[in-house]
Amino acid sequence: MTSRGTQGDVSLNPAQRAAVEHDTGPLLVLAGAGSGKTRVLTTRVARIVDELGVAPHRVLAVTFTNKAAGEMKARIARLLGAEPRGMWIGTFHGIGARLLRLHADRVGRSAEYTIYDEDDTLTVVRRLMERERISVKDFAPKAVAAAISDAKNALVSPQEYARLAMTPLAKAASGVYAAMEAALRGANAVSFDDLLVLPVQILTEHADLRAHYAARFEHLLVDEYQDTNHAQYEFVRLIAGPAGNVAVVGDDDQSIYGWRGADVRNILDFERDYPGARVVRLEENYRSTPDILAMANVVIAQNAERRGKTLRATRPAGEAVTVLKALDDRDEADAIADEIELRRLNLRDRPSDFVVLYRTNAQSRPLEESLRRRSIPYRLVGAVRFYDRREVRDLLAWLRLAANPADDEAFRRAITVPRRGIGETTVELMAEAARALGVPLLEMARRAGEVDGMRPAAKTALSDIVRLADRFRASAADSSVDRLIIEILEATGYDEALRAEGPEGLDRLDNVRAMVEGAAETVVDDGGELGLRPLDHFLQKAMLVTAVDQMGPGAEAVTLMTVHTAKGLEFPVVFIAGMEDGLFPLARAFDDPEMLEEERRLLYVGITRAERKLFVTWAMSRRRNGELLPGILSSFLAPVPKELYESRQTAKLRGSASAFAYTSPSVRRPGAPAFRPSKWEPAADEESQVAPRYLKGARVRHKAFGAGTILELGGSGRDTKVTIEFDDETVGRKRLVVAFAGLEREDD
Repeated sequence: MTSRGTQGDVSLNPAQRAAVEHDTGPLLVLAGAGSGKTRVLTTRVARIVDELGVAPHRVLAVTFTNKAAGEMKARIARLLGAEPRGMWIGTFHGIGARLLRLHADRVGRSAEYTIYDEDDTLTVVRRLMERERISVKDFAPKAVAAAISDAKNALVSPQEYARLAMTPLAKAASGVYAAMEAALRGANAVSFDDLLVLPVQILTEHADLRAHYAARFEHLLVDEYQDTNHAQYEFVRLIAGPAGNVAVVGDDDQSIYGWRGADVRNILDFERDYPGARVVRLEENYRSTPDILAMANVVIAQNAERRGKTLRATRPAGEAVTVLKALDDRDEADAIADEIELRRLNLRDRPSDFVVLYRTNAQSRPLEESLRRRSIPYRLVGAVRFYDRREVRDLLAWLRLAANPADDEAFRRAITVPRRGIGETTVELMAEAARALGVPLLEMARRAGEVDGMRPAAKTALSDIVRLADRFRASAADSSVDRLIIEILEATGYDEALRAEGPEGLDRLDNVRAMVEGAAETVVDDGGELGLRPLDHFLQKAMLVTAVDQMGPGAEAVTLMTVHTAKGLEFPVVFIAGMEDGLFPLARAFDDPEMLEEERRLLYVGITRAERKLFVTWAMSRRRNGELLPGILSSFLAPVPKELYESRQTAKLRGSASAFAYTSPSVRRPGAPAFRPSKWEPAADEESQVAPRYLKGARVRHKAFGAGTILELGGSGRDTKVTIEFDDETVGRKRLVVAFAGLEREDD
């Protein structure tokens, strides 16, 4: 790579060059926002191959999104002048899926295993709750699934989890967790979390494989290291092996996923884990103007738990940051839409130049309404994924059954696509017989004559299902995925069933056509190691794709998304909406110093998405749960000197007689007492500005009525009401106002 490598690459600044030219041993690159970390990663890989002479198949590069992995691979190919054949480049889950397919037998699976997404896993949880006689009225299946997911990502086994379970939710989840592994193994399936957990289990329990991969991957590079959870941390440690040729790139100031298990200490303590590690700081920012970075630096400097760095702008001065005060959330949305319209007319900014960021998804509604009224095109990121749409999931069920005949969840859905008169009673009869014999549902359908009490019509319908499944499985061996989908449509009659739904069905057929086109473009690129069928590759890709991965580069529309979703992206003009205490930061963060610092890091991420212009907006009142509640400017902006931004008010606010400052009585200030959920309980709804002391399913005690379980919650602030089913049958069910009920949590 001498001709196109680091020797003559004047585009690298001194810090970037130091990171690229580090030869062996552990390396930590603290890469500030917009500091060119992707360039460093890709140039380093190219140098390792071209100048150090390391074969591509001995390099492993891991990141967090398919989009980032694709970009990394393309850049490396350009630098090398050829595809890096045999190199493993992908997301943690993608690499985990690849390793798992190679060694599935070590964890009771075959290479044809199915990946269950969130909906599939939730269905399994519901079914196991029913089997374990755990009422969904007492504990929401989503809460149970979330608790199990947390445990898996922390590498806590079902046995250890049962021992640690203290709260009612944790105790309920422990029974489901214990039964879940057997259920998934029986279906030759894995959950999304298992794509991390099972590879770690394989490497931990099998010294031969651990030694093989540690020797094979001479260099390991990890992007976004600040976002790793415990399972990902262990995966890196096991693959790195004793040689420790691991280079991690990350930014502790952008660690924003603690709520899903990410541990900022992984990057803060890197030198403890890898003694003698070299540390390089990338502080030159190539994205944002000095005005934007000045605010970002002041905001993040308030955090105590950080390595410390200051972003320096390489771009000339630009427009000042604007802090815009609105009367209410609708006025805020209108002001944002008007500003977009003005900039499109006066500055010729395109719709795709704009992004509106917000803390919670609930904030998108007034923004969407304002943009629609002005006929401004927009796209909502984080809405329903393409692969989550009903018609797509219906066809995926048949594809999954063709790939993996043991996939019971796919079977349950496939028999309804279209419906064939096989009811839930028939399925449960089969399921009971299948459990007794230890066989999958498809195999039980093949032996439907052995099931007592089954109607002749149901047996005939099941015979048709088996015939179709066998046909599609045979086709999958040598047919392209697009041809297989077309065959499924025609053989099952699903295309006709959609047409019969009228206009909505025709829209769904358009999505089916898009699915066929996407399948036709699927290319297997596995370096000749895995031998995946096109169908296996397509299904894996469909299960691992994210909302951000689906963002087309050419969409000429304003983008709406949460700040979390915007991580890794950049836009010329950025609006951060809802900048009020209790919303950003969320109210419950005031009682948790770690969470408060993560909320501040989230704001830092939002600010540093902006290239040319940043607007920060807030409203004096906001509608929540049907009420109009007052708000105040976020305390995160208090340390920012007034000279670093311009203050503006909306026209509606200036003309309003109610434009006066007041503090929300419903927003708790730092130091106020509040309930903090245990590690294994889900946090309060992200869309609530006020941290609730109580959750649905929680056990509480009333001085007069005794103990009971919360069934419903409603209202907010001092008007919050709860419906409680008390254990004493003479008391029964009562609806109480929390502020006056004197309730106590049983686990307090």
